[in-house]
Amino acid sequence: MDFGLTDEQEQLQKEVKRFADNEIRPNAVEYDVEEKFPHDIVDEAAEMGLIGMSIPMDYGGAGYDPIDNILVGEELFAADPGIGLSIMACSFGTENIIEFGTEDQKERFLPDVAAGDAISGAAISEPDTGSDVSSISTRAEKDGDEWVINGNKMWITNGTVGDYFTTLCKTDPDAEGRYNGFSQIVIEADRDGFEADKITGKMGIRASDTAELIFDDVRVPEENLIGTEGMGFLQQMQFFDATRTGVAAQGVGIAKGACERALEYSQQREQFGQPIGEFQAIQHKLADMHTKLEAARQLTYKSAWSVENSDEPVTKLASMAKEYASRVAVDVANEAVQIHGGAGYVNDFDVERFYRDAKITQIYEGTTEIQKNIIARELQGKGF
Repeated sequence: MDFGLTDEQEQLQKEVKRFADNEIRPNAVEYDVEEKFPHDIVDEAAEMGLIGMSIPMDYGGAGYDPIDNILVGEELFAADPGIGLSIMACSFGTENIIEFGTEDQKERFLPDVAAGDAISGAAISEPDTGSDVSSISTRAEKDGDEWVINGNKMWITNGTVGDYFTTLCKTDPDAEGRYNGFSQIVIEADRDGFEADKITGKMGIRASDTAELIFDDVRVPEENLIGTEGMGFLQQMQFFDATRTGVAAQGVGIAKGACERALEYSQQREQFGQPIGEFQAIQHKLADMHTKLEAARQLTYKSAWSVENSDEPVTKLASMAKEYASRVAVDVANEAVQIHGGAGYVNDFDVERFYRDAKITQIYEGTTEIQKNIIARELQGKGF
């Protein structure tokens, strides 16, 4: 079993960490407090090839594999989860275009994202539909050579800054079977009838843009349909092994950032005539935090390796990685605040922000409870 990274991966890790330390960490509080999207930092990330990393080189992307992606995600989230997500999410939705899109769609949508000239998004959740994706009500009806879309999407990353959204719609309400009759359609933000309302007041990841999307008789050409009509739900499900592994990497990054800051603070803060890191109570906290971090990292790396190399779905492993790493992120961030004491309760120190940011990893891309359901079903051989 080879646990080592290649020379290229180690170099990538170092370059991303350097970028994160120089460009993200000094600006994290500003973007968090003001809840604003970090356009300037995203532009710099694009120059480094960190936008649309999975987009094939034929369309201007870096063509990174799942392990490359999680290495980048870990370093970005260790610097700041909100800005890290803003960078990693610039290509949301392109996965479906890469896998199921026509050559025309790939040439229309992928190069601009890879170059940092456009931002994409994926629109799935709705005001009344979260975990139960098959209950969405957004409709797309054919009218001549156009699709007419009506409905609402909620909690959409990049909602007010995105240029287009891969949108899951109900195209055949009479289709038999719970997972049939759905289609994925690209909806450009400049279409008449499209509206995006920014959601503010989030607990964490405040630099990342989140919005409600409203479609009021939005018309798009029929060639914006991705893949096979009626198979959109099943198409989307194929990407959860990779995307949930990606969220696991986010959790690892958050835990890493919290561990680093807690260790540093414990060596600087003195009480009773010595650094608090000399007290066994703090030493045990740090030992537990770093052990959990390493366990989450190895599970996440295995999931990423399996996504790339296994001929079979790795649904169980991806859900295990996502559930465990997100739990570790929350637990470790909590202990980091505890080690900081009162100082950890204000935003003078990063752990306050990490504590707030960590929670979302237990919610998006499938809640903790959904991941446990998936793991149990996979153990019983029942699938979704």
